[in-house]
Amino acid sequence: VNAQVDHRMSPQEKAAMPAYLQSARTARIASGITSPPTSSVRASAEWEEIDALIITWTSFTSILTEIARAAQSETIVYILCSDSNTVKNALTTAAVPLTNIRFLIAPYNTIWCRDYGQWNIYTNDVDSLALIDWIYNRPRYKDDSVPSSIQRYTGLPMYQTTVSPNDLIHTGGNFMCDGFGTGFSSRLITDENPTKTEAQIDTIMKHFMGINRYIKMTTLPYDEIHHIDMHIKLLDEETLLVGEYPAGIADGPQIEANLQYILANFNSVYGTPYKVIRIPMPPDAQGLYPNLQGDYRTYTNSVFVNKTIIVPTYALQYDTTALRIYREAMPGYIITGINCNSIIPSLGAIHCITKEVAGRDPLLISHQALANTTQTTGNYTVSAFIEHRSGINTANIYYRTDTTQPYLSTPMNALSLPDHSWTGSIPAVAAGNTVYYYIEAIAISGKTQARPMPAPTGYWKFNVLLNTELTTLPVTINAIYPNPSHGITVIPIKMKSTEMVNIVCKNILGKTVSTIYSGMLSGERNFFLDAEKYAGGVYFIEVTTGSFRQTEKLIVE
Repeated sequence: VNAQVDHRMSPQEKAAMPAYLQSARTARIASGITSPPTSSVRASAEWEEIDALIITWTSFTSILTEIARAAQSETIVYILCSDSNTVKNALTTAAVPLTNIRFLIAPYNTIWCRDYGQWNIYTNDVDSLALIDWIYNRPRYKDDSVPSSIQRYTGLPMYQTTVSPNDLIHTGGNFMCDGFGTGFSSRLITDENPTKTEAQIDTIMKHFMGINRYIKMTTLPYDEIHHIDMHIKLLDEETLLVGEYPAGIADGPQIEANLQYILANFNSVYGTPYKVIRIPMPPDAQGLYPNLQGDYRTYTNSVFVNKTIIVPTYALQYDTTALRIYREAMPGYIITGINCNSIIPSLGAIHCITKEVAGRDPLLISHQALANTTQTTGNYTVSAFIEHRSGINTANIYYRTDTTQPYLSTPMNALSLPDHSWTGSIPAVAAGNTVYYYIEAIAISGKTQARPMPAPTGYWKFNVLLNTELTTLPVTINAIYPNPSHGITVIPIKMKSTEMVNIVCKNILGKTVSTIYSGMLSGERNFFLDAEKYAGGVYFIEVTTGSFRQTEKLIVE
């Protein structure tokens, strides 16, 4: 194995690990802050705004050139290199503009900057950006020094998990988070920290990164590096993009078992089941999958670069489907494919060789997309979490039912400033329409941000179902009464068949206040809620099955 290229660890590197770990826990003490942040912190999600994308100019330069081309129109590209003239010449020859390219002369060993690069956190949700530096899980000293190089170049504060009891070995390709305290990894994280209990690992991640719910999955039998970015990716706070093999092939059964474990035990930050989008895991050029020594081709190993998503590609017959899935899931984003056939035998692709520096001035918007509905009168309530360190001046919803016509706008109002919750409404439309909408906010400082970020070309959408579709709905909430309410409230539920159902009460921010019922349900049944126990305001009663969600508004006086 060539350590300068491969993701795997060579036998020589395995022998060198004990000495490296000892050095990593002592040699870097002076280069960063080794105690946890004193204020609350939030690890940013990958779909949030970034100020820069990092790549390391070593092997596979044709792929790096195309990443630079795609990324430089969205953000600054930091290129770690030993000779900037060589890189400039290569980019100029390929007609890549240099305007947004910055060259960092710094030590490094390999291309895999996702794994050894820094992570991004904010104090108090959005106040100040800082960096996190873990102990890299490879004895590659120069790679392990890259976060310090980024820290010196950016001037950002950096916290390091290098000193006991907070020493933690971790790798960036094996971590993703939703921006609101939920993190995901394979159990590589526990395997590589054998002197720590899982609770101790969780505590370090909570104190340094604000991860208060750390979901860990069984490692896969054919993924030699056990990085989750090879088969799963969060597209937003509630959507999992999951790699799919043909039935029973390679890592397919374990990926499916891991997914079902997540769906059965965890809800999204909104208190509802995760949405799942499946994307093929294609065979290699010989038609082989990893269980037969085929290349570990994957489409989940993509990277967000503000309004662009860069996706690895391999062969047109598979790429066409994968890129269509991305475009349908993320409307408005520029979906750029880069051929990764040369690098994938080394067990990595686009996500593995890129790393973000998050935005220094984030305007955070989080909103749970509205579900399909049968409602044709009144308004569709839109709630969101919106926060900026200077405060929010205005927020608006933009909506339309015809993509050839301009958007209409309606204002949002601050419901609870300490909770940063805002609400507005879209007028109801006739059945048979599709409503397209997005949210835009302007901070007191003048900072403007939209969600989805590529709006107005990007949007959320929901369908207003035709009357003929009513009979196909698996569950309906009949009129809640009394509404408004200040005491015992009746929630009538009608099931078409026997299904697993969750009924919850959520606040305007989309957080679950109480679980009313969770279990199998059939026929018609009344459920009850005592509104006297709730603070006055707007709530939502939400019923979900495995494939359907319906929400009705409840006003508590």
